[in-house]
Amino acid sequence: MEILKYCKALSDETRARLVNVLLKYELNVGEIVQLMEMGQSRISRHLKILADSDLVECRRDGLWAFYHASETGPGRDFLDGIASVMEDEIVFGQDLARAAKVIRERMAQTRQFFDSIADDWDRLNKEVLGSMDLRGEIVARIGQCEVAADLGCGPGELLALMAEKARTVIGVDSSPKMLELAEDRFHGDGRMSLRIGELSFLPLRDWEADCVVVSLVLHHLARPQEALGEAARVLKTGGRLIVAEFDKHDNEVMRTEYGDRQLGFDKSEMSGWMKQAGFEVSEITEYKVNMGLSVILYEAVRQ
Repeated sequence: MEILKYCKALSDETRARLVNVLLKYELNVGEIVQLMEMGQSRISRHLKILADSDLVECRRDGLWAFYHASETGPGRDFLDGIASVMEDEIVFGQDLARAAKVIRERMAQTRQFFDSIADDWDRLNKEVLGSMDLRGEIVARIGQCEVAADLGCGPGELLALMAEKARTVIGVDSSPKMLELAEDRFHGDGRMSLRIGELSFLPLRDWEADCVVVSLVLHHLARPQEALGEAARVLKTGGRLIVAEFDKHDNEVMRTEYGDRQLGFDKSEMSGWMKQAGFEVSEITEYKVNMGLSVILYEAVRQ
């Protein structure tokens, strides 16, 4: 009986605590070990039991494993049914607070990484992209418009080209150092609006932009679909979204040397997220670059 399988899986306090956290966050094993303050072998054993019972799913990405609560199926129905029972437990609230702290620390580490490489950003891009003119390919897909935004703008090279197509250009980045370099580049240019913020909580108003660009940024995020949802929020109906991302790959160097959290995305996965966010994908183009990687350009329209 399914009910017995689910109840048995949650009959242990540690597994109940894990499910409570994974209902809200997707975390790798190291992050789970950190917040639960338990040994990795113990955590791995409990995660296997939860995965075998279809209450938790494991997403493999290269050498890393990420866990989250099952999103569909009977297991998810069961978890949704018991979610209210878990709300008032003090230990569950404490676990969620620690998980939120782990997420904040992760985001701070990402900001620190990009602050540290800001001055070498152009060189690092060339190492990966080689002779591909990614900025040129993106700008060629931007029509004349009033407001264009670059989410994850870095030091602002693309913003300078976007200014040829838009009356106002907005650059958003979470790295203070990156924005400092962009400010130096555009000092005194009233058409440029540089804003610090996370892609999952954009510092833009609803329907503020006519065109949004997200170039080689989503693989640094734990939940790229949240950023796409925010892009949909700030775009006007009929507005254009241009996303440049790596195709799915297994090159761990991108994680260890370039700070990537995820090793690219399948085209079907990315297209599915865009559709879920309210976009209609109009074109997908693939470009081979260095290090055995491929860059995929997605063009979509806000429905």
